[in-house]
Amino acid sequence: MFFSITQKKGKVKDYIENLITTLKDTNHVGNANCYSVTLHMLELFDNKFNEKVFSEIGIKYVKAFDVFLQKRDCKGNTRKYYFKALRATLNKAIQDGEASENTYPFGKGGFNIASLEEETVKRYLPMDCMEKIKSSVMENQTLELTRRLFLFSYYCYGISFIDMASLTKKNIIRYNGGDYIVYKRNKTKEAKKVKAIQIKITPEIQSHLNWFAANTILIENYLVPIISRSGYQGEQLYNHIRSRFGRNNKNLKELAKQLDITELTLTSYVSRHTMAMTLQDNQVPREIISQILGHNDLSTTNTYLDSFSSGIIDEAVKVL
Repeated sequence: MFFSITQKKGKVKDYIENLITTLKDTNHVGNANCYSVTLHMLELFDNKFNEKVFSEIGIKYVKAFDVFLQKRDCKGNTRKYYFKALRATLNKAIQDGEASENTYPFGKGGFNIASLEEETVKRYLPMDCMEKIKSSVMENQTLELTRRLFLFSYYCYGISFIDMASLTKKNIIRYNGGDYIVYKRNKTKEAKKVKAIQIKITPEIQSHLNWFAANTILIENYLVPIISRSGYQGEQLYNHIRSRFGRNNKNLKELAKQLDITELTLTSYVSRHTMAMTLQDNQVPREIISQILGHNDLSTTNTYLDSFSSGIIDEAVKVL
């Protein structure tokens, strides 16, 4: 995803700020926030950053920034987050003629962002805990909604909270003899050749949709009761969903307490991880799991996954 920045041969900070403005104006608020926090860290690292031009952002500068982040106890994945934003900035600047490839620090033999990645702590529920969530109808309406949102995500291939919040009736499509929820992940929808995720509406999914329709207030044709204010767009909508996300995770902790689930901290991410592990434990090939999760950043894997039909995926997720 590249945006053209009109300012030429200016300061790095000005370029990033213009990029942030462009992203917000085009409703890419999540990406804008990523560049904003990266800019903030660069300013903490370098008190003269507002004067820096692109030719000064070389390999030595990047390595020094990494040391600074390590001293702040930033783990590898956090540092990777900042450096991916910085690399994307330099790539855009080179395309716009603001920067030169001569000082590019992330090329062959340069700073290796991939090496920063650390294995994350596993965040999936044992099957007995998952069965407890499935079977335990809560008397408290808020916790029952929280439980059903978690299960809806689980049955919908581990759909993220922001993607779940954005689903409307327009995302339901009649296809291949059944009804499907079809959408593109907010996280990767601007990527080249990104494929839409197709989720067959199973009886479990339909049951939750029916409950949401009968027991909650759904506005503007949304399928799930997460967005509770009409007319929100852009940054305002993004911030609203983030606020609801935080509240939902707080409610999930209370749900776990009520159900005596102590194996891990229950968050919205756990549904996605648990879904993937359930498939793997039932001998579903990892290549199919990757497609179900909507992973599209491994070109070799994606080329192989092209051979799988939606029918195979429909059969695979019946074990959920």
